Amino acid sequence: MKNATLTTTARTVLRVVVGFLFAAHGWQKYNEWTIAGTTAAFGDMGIPMADIAAPFIATLELVGGIALILGLLTRPVAALLTLDMLGALVLVHLSAGVFVANNGYELVLLLGAAALALALVGPGRASADYALFGRRESRVSVLA
Repeated sequence: MKNATLTTTARTVLRVVVGFLFAAHGWQKYNEWTIAGTTAAFGDMGIPMADIAAPFIATLELVGGIALILGLLTRPVAALLTLDMLGALVLVHLSAGVFVANNGYELVLLLGAAALALALVGPGRASADYALFGRRESRVSVLA
């Protein structure tokens, strides 16, 4: 049996929590580590084009996290965040094993899977996307 209220609630909780965590990580890259520090860290980790990747990823995580919280452009933003976590998994964390205490991939995998789930199912009714694009006859209704 389908329950629209539970589905909406589940999507909203997932979107807000995942958005908050991504925004927090983006904020950290800007304010705690600074972009210069993040660029240096990315370079030390072997991330290609660290001088371009660091500000791009920091902005994607901060702005994308806020967008997820609002449910704005959820599917494309979540797809980009999924790719972000895939890159972090392959380039940095995979070789360290599972556990985050050892710089492992558990958090990256969880955030990536959650972002992918949002990209697949969409933001739900309690979102800016639904308010803006939710009409069935709209060409952009796929965003809702």
